[in-house]
Amino acid sequence: MVVPPSKAGLWHIFCRGVYSCDWSRGKTKQHKRSKHAWLCIFTLVSALTLGWLYICMMAYNDRDDVNWKAFICLKKWLNWFMIVVVFSSLLAVYCCLLLLFSLFLVAMREPLNHLHVIHKVLLVFSVLIITAGLLGITFRWPEEWKTVSLSLQATGPFLQLGGVLALTLLSGFVFRSYHKTQSKASKVVIMGTFTLLTAAVFLSPLSIESPCLCERVPGKPKLIGHRGAPMLAPENTMMSFKKSAKYGVFAFETDVMISKDGVPFLMHDDKSLRRTTDVQEQIPDQADNKSSSFTWSQLEGLNAGNWFLKNDPFHTVSSLSETEKADAKNQSIPRLSELLALAKQENISIIFDLKEDTNSSSDTDYVIDTILKSGIPPELVLWLPPLHRKNVMTKAPRFRHIYDNETEMYLQKGNQLNYRYNEMTTQKIRELQQNVSVNLWTVNEPWLFSLMWCAGAHSVTTNACHLLQSMKEPVWYLAPSTYKAIWICADVASLLAMAVVFFLQRRWRSKRRYDSPSPPLILQPEDDGSPTFP
Repeated sequence: MVVPPSKAGLWHIFCRGVYSCDWSRGKTKQHKRSKHAWLCIFTLVSALTLGWLYICMMAYNDRDDVNWKAFICLKKWLNWFMIVVVFSSLLAVYCCLLLLFSLFLVAMREPLNHLHVIHKVLLVFSVLIITAGLLGITFRWPEEWKTVSLSLQATGPFLQLGGVLALTLLSGFVFRSYHKTQSKASKVVIMGTFTLLTAAVFLSPLSIESPCLCERVPGKPKLIGHRGAPMLAPENTMMSFKKSAKYGVFAFETDVMISKDGVPFLMHDDKSLRRTTDVQEQIPDQADNKSSSFTWSQLEGLNAGNWFLKNDPFHTVSSLSETEKADAKNQSIPRLSELLALAKQENISIIFDLKEDTNSSSDTDYVIDTILKSGIPPELVLWLPPLHRKNVMTKAPRFRHIYDNETEMYLQKGNQLNYRYNEMTTQKIRELQQNVSVNLWTVNEPWLFSLMWCAGAHSVTTNACHLLQSMKEPVWYLAPSTYKAIWICADVASLLAMAVVFFLQRRWRSKRRYDSPSPPLILQPEDDGSPTFP
């Protein structure tokens, strides 16, 4: 419905004021085609910001990768990725609101060529920021494009339905422009572009392949606590592992290092202890030394829990009780033997990685000896480090071996793989599930867990064992025939709605032309050659 400017009232003035800072009541002149040009710009920039926000939300599962790289450079731990998400959300909301205001102005027959300079600057700024972000992912974090590709398997059906709805709503503006223009070339361009876009959206389900489109959902993957339960307690501490045991994990995942005097201990950061301990306060002159350069007496004197309460890396500290906070505050670096005792007590497997500094055969022997002395059943030990694997098989033949290389696994007649979740396609997981157990790391978000679940993963390593443990079924799954019916019905309903809008607008414009008053006819006196008198 077109609202005449004289009747638009306060809403009319408000929209124009926000758009151009023109708060007058009069109607301003517009340049030819200004509406189409600016509408195209707003639509493209809004689509760009929404696309970038989508990428950020899908990459949220791997936010620690960004935070870790920032920590290495800045020596300060902060949730930088969350700052990026919040900033991207603000940009997307701003651009979409600007597009909405412009559509209101078009409906009220207002010009769009008077966009205020502040909006122009912010639009250019948005494009530059997002372009920088896309280039940053492409060159510094390219593996994350695989995550975005995976996410389309989880969101593709819903994005398609959203696209159908958006095209249906926008069709009124498109058809209005089509009926209004007098140029045949313009009519062909408008309808040709809209038809191609509509066909692409309507037929996109032909290219959507998702494991969640299945007749039967496989068994739920088992959970492996990544450094315990790091959302509920300081990572790689005994409190963290006890928390994960409470939520029924299949195995404890950790990182093992060897102290200067030969004691295996649990620590992820091999370059420095700054992030997860108070080494800066306790031993400031050695704060930037490698973690393995400290003796065990130095390590056991460090606090490994205060940082968790201070930095709140997962924004979960507020969910802890006062007793739990006090417990977290008093955590220290554990020895490997402490975790083995807990695993034995709880009958939970243990899987670990040996950090880069731990690459000598003597260090591997320290670890094997510690495991054998603990009395833990060998079948609960999942050996992951590829170095000196043959020596491990000789000294501890009953350990279960996990491989991060499929070729090596087949050569050594193994049947368990451990891959990063975006390094293996869902189709490959399905192919392997009959004969090979596939563990995928690190899976934190419910949508991603659901995708791996439907694909048939045997287990996942996660920071969010308390969240995933409560899931009784995937976030969504549909039989292919059901989705096909939904897709066809949505497309048909949209086409019918578009046809109705098209013919109603055509009829309205024809009626308007017919009902508009003709200009008065001025009759000229015939010149018969007779003289005229005043």
